[in-house]
Amino acid sequence: MSEKIIGAAKPRIDGPLKLTGRAKYSSDNNLDGMVHAYGVFSTIARGEITNIDTRVAKQSPGVIDIFHHNHFPALYHTPSSMAQENKVDEVRLPFEDNHVYYAGQFVALVVADTFENARAAAYKVKVDYRESPAIANLDQAVERGGTQMHEKANHTRGNPEQAYQDAAHTIDATYVTPVETHNPMEMHATVAAWNDGRLTMYDTTQGVVNARNVFAKVFGLAPDRVEVLTPFLGSGFGGKLWPWPHAIAAAAAAREVGRPVQLVVPRQEMFTTTGHRPETRQRLRLGTDEDGRLVSVRHETISTTSTVDQVGTYVESCGKMTQGLYTCDNLSVTHATTRANRGTPTSMRAPGAAPGMFALESAMDEMAHQLGMDPLEFRRRNYADTDESKGLPWSSNHIRDAYDQAADRFGWDQRNPKIGSMRDGNEIIGWGMASCNWEALRRACDARVSLRADGTAFASCATQDIGTGTYTIVAQAVSDVTGVPLDKIEVELGDSSYPSGPISGGSWATATTLPAIAEAGRKAIEVLKTYAAMESGSFPDAKPEDLSYEDGQLSNGAGKSMPFAEVLKARQLASADGEAHTEGAPTDTYAFRSFGAHFVEVRWDPGISNLRVTRVVSAIDVGRAINELTSRNQVEGAIVMGIGMARFEQTEYDHRDARPVNNNYAEYLVPVHADQPEIDVILLDYPDFKFNEFGARGIGEIGITGLPAAVANAVHHATGKRIRDLPITMDKLMDS
Repeated sequence: MSEKIIGAAKPRIDGPLKLTGRAKYSSDNNLDGMVHAYGVFSTIARGEITNIDTRVAKQSPGVIDIFHHNHFPALYHTPSSMAQENKVDEVRLPFEDNHVYYAGQFVALVVADTFENARAAAYKVKVDYRESPAIANLDQAVERGGTQMHEKANHTRGNPEQAYQDAAHTIDATYVTPVETHNPMEMHATVAAWNDGRLTMYDTTQGVVNARNVFAKVFGLAPDRVEVLTPFLGSGFGGKLWPWPHAIAAAAAAREVGRPVQLVVPRQEMFTTTGHRPETRQRLRLGTDEDGRLVSVRHETISTTSTVDQVGTYVESCGKMTQGLYTCDNLSVTHATTRANRGTPTSMRAPGAAPGMFALESAMDEMAHQLGMDPLEFRRRNYADTDESKGLPWSSNHIRDAYDQAADRFGWDQRNPKIGSMRDGNEIIGWGMASCNWEALRRACDARVSLRADGTAFASCATQDIGTGTYTIVAQAVSDVTGVPLDKIEVELGDSSYPSGPISGGSWATATTLPAIAEAGRKAIEVLKTYAAMESGSFPDAKPEDLSYEDGQLSNGAGKSMPFAEVLKARQLASADGEAHTEGAPTDTYAFRSFGAHFVEVRWDPGISNLRVTRVVSAIDVGRAINELTSRNQVEGAIVMGIGMARFEQTEYDHRDARPVNNNYAEYLVPVHADQPEIDVILLDYPDFKFNEFGARGIGEIGITGLPAAVANAVHHATGKRIRDLPITMDKLMDS
């Protein structure tokens, strides 16, 4: 059965629900008696609230209450621990005090009978401030407040400084990436309802279990008194991993007014109060010997963090992939943060690795250019046989095969290395490449699988499908173990009351969830055998261990077989149920990572200053792809997001007062259909059975890593301009 279903290109089983509009997203839940909340957001980036005048707003139609720091219930802090599954991004409780830490911070919340009335009243709330000078960007933050080093994120081996001084060839370059904002199509939203002291949250979260635990801590409840439901999510890219103040505020308001409350964060404030990828400045110093082998690597990162909390600092770990991707005896990776008046940063697709690999892979290209060596050959020459940062063997590493297959498909051997030498009419063609890399993670997980008397199977786990195809691959795993066809398998996810499952982030949901699902399926089969071997069962003369199960049938080895549904019906049983718990990967034995390579073509027309990314070939080594269709889709989406990072995306702030100036979909540029290149994704098939029984590692993040560098390297090949600060805008390419 496994060869038929695992790895097959199956359409998403939740597709019909989404296409017909029957899939309910968080803000689609219209509960009886529900009212609406709308925020009042700070217009300054730093200071104190001196007065909030709600008199006019309270007289507006439909207004029920207006909450702020002088009128809000007492709440509790959460320890904010990922290990304990109660993490938040912004540790400050909503309306905790009168301090303003960033523009767009929640300073009040209007609750009214309709969304329109709540919004109209929010505009009438008058807030007076005592404003202080704000820190608007990384440069200002370093100048005024300095930096804070984060030793836990750092790594050193050998003597990189001395090795750099002794190197035959060196480069020393600084790379800059701007703030990027997640901007999923579905905005952050919460519907909160209380019933007899129990809290139900329909919430846009990438982690229903973590969210449940956070809300329980904040409201002083036992976790079983809170239920978080997210059956469908309109993506999150990391911005919906952990709860934000709006969700807590909605739940508190619902308890105060005694009615369900819906709160949707406006797009404009999704640029301020629900996270972003922070600004980074990275210095790369590489040294090689005469043969082009790395003898020294130094990767130093400074990233911005917020002033909201001095303890729970977010660190953009840009050097994490640098530690082990290439072989080098002398290496140092350091991370520092500096505080600016912006909302708290958070994980964004391939956190750390996306900006970090832009810097590393750009530097690798620069070094190859200085050496006069093919960029692909330079990377091949510095292949790492083991993870030198951990002193462990790779569980599986086929990056050289990824290089070979992608280069062959792309036609890399036809590349003329001379700058600007490849032309097609008015366009200059540039070819660039980069490695891609992401850690492979697997956590503990619980799951439940049932074989039912109607011939169907059921599976549940408190993980969630954020648009990546989790429903479908869970069904594939159930089918693989039980033999039940996909159209007879029901999967339920996104409910914190189900067996505990992982967050949908870090590319670990698949690798974590499927082993638990498979084990639960096997346990359901063992229960079925026990039922069949009972005195009143279908095989009363057999012992459970003597029965075999294959493709939905129980057999006794003597010619008698029976479908599992008939076995259950014979005893008037509704189902045979299995529950399982599986642990994480053995990280003390092997180093687990995924690998790949991007090859990119750009076309530059200097006459009209037009740059296009026209072709991308990517080969990805993520073990076994459970579903070829959804896996390919994940990589394609990551590539497009990488093009956005390379060419378009940046959240801009007024340097005078730290307020965002392009916090809307009109001016925050992302790739559209016209920017879509020809994309060819090669999925290498090397199952990593040291990682899990399916041989599958995560695929959501890796496709964006290295892609911006491959674009920048192609731009350099076409134009001769080395762009070290993203995005690559036209003004940076025009001749001065």
